[in-house]
Amino acid sequence: MGFLTFRGGVHPPTKKDLSKSSPITSIALPERFFIPTQQHTGAPAQPLVKVKDYVYKGQKIGDAQSFVTSPIHAPTSGFVRKIGFHPHPTGKPVLTIEIESDGKDEVFPDISPISWENLSPDEIRRKIREAGIVGLGGAAFPTHVKITPPPEKKIDVVILNGAECEPYLTIDYRLMLEKPELIIEGLQILMYVLGVKKGIIAIEDNKKDAGEILKKYLKKDMEIVVLKTKYPQGSEKQLIKAILGREVPSGGLPLDVGVIVNNVGTACAIAEHFKTGLPLISRGVTVTGEGIKEPKNLNVRIGTPVFKLIEECGGFSDVPGKVIFGGPMMGVTIYSLATPIVKGTSGVLVFPRSFIKNNDTLACVRCGRCLDVCPMNLIPTVIAEYSRLRKTELAEKEGALDCMECGSCSYICPSRRPLVQWIRMAKSEIFEKRRK
Repeated sequence: MGFLTFRGGVHPPTKKDLSKSSPITSIALPERFFIPTQQHTGAPAQPLVKVKDYVYKGQKIGDAQSFVTSPIHAPTSGFVRKIGFHPHPTGKPVLTIEIESDGKDEVFPDISPISWENLSPDEIRRKIREAGIVGLGGAAFPTHVKITPPPEKKIDVVILNGAECEPYLTIDYRLMLEKPELIIEGLQILMYVLGVKKGIIAIEDNKKDAGEILKKYLKKDMEIVVLKTKYPQGSEKQLIKAILGREVPSGGLPLDVGVIVNNVGTACAIAEHFKTGLPLISRGVTVTGEGIKEPKNLNVRIGTPVFKLIEECGGFSDVPGKVIFGGPMMGVTIYSLATPIVKGTSGVLVFPRSFIKNNDTLACVRCGRCLDVCPMNLIPTVIAEYSRLRKTELAEKEGALDCMECGSCSYICPSRRPLVQWIRMAKSEIFEKRRK
């Protein structure tokens, strides 16, 4: 096994010891679930049910007539009590279907295991679409779209991302330890659908034990690649560059260099769907941070309010200062503990109030550290300054749209300048102008 990496990146404290030894456990069925119609990249789902309807576990309750979208399903059996706006991880209220559990957890009658070996690639794509499977690494891009490249794009490699480079998060690590057969089967399905002969599972060198377990189940044409532990090692473009030496062009996608990248959790969800017939109604979530009494890895039904996860972990250890969905580098702060777990929620991170510091932003000292760590070879301080001065066109010329918002520049900046936030603002304005 090689130890590969990419140029740039940072080494924040990993803090994975808080939860890495906690096996994945399920929490008790909540009384109410909140299923947002927007949980994925693309068109939001439209409700297929109305208030007072009875729904079964796994029943489709929302969909849209669009290629880039993903249906949503009932996480348990019960009654639809409300369809209205509810807190969402984005910070804006989103149309949400509220389901009151009847405690029976009764599965939709049509659901049964599916033998994928007897299906064509297009039939498998349709099954994955109907199961509502999206990328579980955080981006939540519909998987059936990702594995349907244009005919002129020849794919020859599938990479499973098991790097999990964000500090604190350990759910992918636990999945690789506890469900290696499913991850390998998911990779097998993806390789079959895309007609490729090379499958790679990428992990960081702080998870070599997971790699040793996965190796026992590898099929023909699959291999494990071990990468240096560094952030953001798990981003698609950096993985491809480190493993294959291929460079995704500016504004391009992995498929432009013949590669499809999926998260190990997504592969696991695909295999679980065919084994059980159930759509994506649950996912693994790491609940951790110095603000949680007992950090754990949990299997959680989609739509569970986050306060239920915090209760399951013994509650807050101190006065909470910040609750983040995702990791500390790219996660988003939430403002209500009624916010539900959605398909893209890989972690819930709690910092106590004593950890939160409001440092003043100082002038740029031109140290150049942000240039050294930028994995996209950008000049973050220049792009950010153009954005701050509302010179959006100049920010775009400097490559603002190539910024992956990993936050490495802001992390390393000695003047504590919010570089990635300014660049994000420029990107938002550029996209807004293009829509007009």
